[in-house]
Formats: sequence, C-alpha cells, structure tokens
Amino acid sequence: MPNRIDEVKGEFQAALEHYQKELSGMRTGRASAALIEGIRVDVYGQSMDLKSNASITIPDNKTLQIEPWDKAIVKDIEKAIIDANIGMMPNVAGTTIRLVMPPMTEENRKNMVKLVNQREEQAKITIRNIREKIKTAIQADEKEKVISQDERTRELEKLDKMVGEWNAKIDAITADKEKEIMTV
Repeated sequence: MPNRIDEVKGEFQAALEHYQKELSGMRTGRASAALIEGIRVDVYGQSMDLKSNASITIPDNKTLQIEPWDKAIVKDIEKAIIDANIGMMPNVAGTTIRLVMPPMTEENRKNMVKLVNQREEQAKITIRNIREKIKTAIQADEKEKVISQDERTRELEKLDKMVGEWNAKIDAITADKEKEIMTV
C-alpha cells in the first residue's frame, strides 16, 4: 500500500517555507535585510541578487547599510534600489549605501496586514491543492483495489488532520507577522 500522506509532507513544508519567505520580505517598520537582498542588480553584464554583490548590515532598527564588495558597482546598486521602488531612497556616502526606513503610518500598517492576509490565503490554497491531489490519489487507490474502503477512510482522516496542523502553523506565522506590523 502506498503511503500517500508521507509523500506530501515535503510539499506541505515547502509551501510553509515559501509563505515565510514571502512574509520576511514585507515591510514592518523595522529594518530587515530580507527587504532588499532579492533586488536584482545589473552588474558585469548580468542580473544578480543584491546579496550576491554586497554585504547588508543593520546598524540600527531603522537603517539598512549596504557595502558593495566591488566599489565600482555602487552606482549600479543605487540604480537598482531606486528602480525597485521599495519606498526608500538610497543615501550614498563614498562606497556605503544607507537606506533609512520611513515611519509607517497607521494606514500603511493596516494595508500591510491586508496584504499579509492575502498571502495567508494563498498559502492555504496551496495546502488545499496539495490535499486535493492526495485525496484523489487515495480514492484512485481504493478504486484500483490497492487499499480497502476502511483504509481509504483512515487515510483521508489522517490527511485532514495533517492539513489542519499545517493551516494552524500558517495561522500562527500570520498572527506573529500581524503583531510585528502593528507594533509601533
């Protein structure tokens, strides 16, 4: 008998990690390297992530500091940050680029929470899609007489319990992010 549920644990984990990565790149009013490390910079004739070209540090909770490893690409990084339209203007001092986080207004915070909730729903849809795929496979196993009706019922209950656990993890991550966003 194929164990369909064990086969999808990795897919559930990947969906959760993707959701966490999406949230880490969202502005909360505090500086985070995740806000800018994925910005694409055109250097040496190709497009590369900012984190591949510079060190990103956080000297205080409102400032990001970027120090390119190659001093010749400071202007390229500055242009990429401006083009990314992240709501912060780069401040270049020699070979160091600083980004100061503007204070978030109450309206910005509420809009950000709405965005978090939209991303939460997308993560839950992904979990549901994985569930439907496995549910279909379990039902097909029963039709092909690979498993009995009782085994199908047990497997589907086990699957529903697992989906509930993954959704609870998503809910907890969402609640933490909302709290982080709403904290002034």
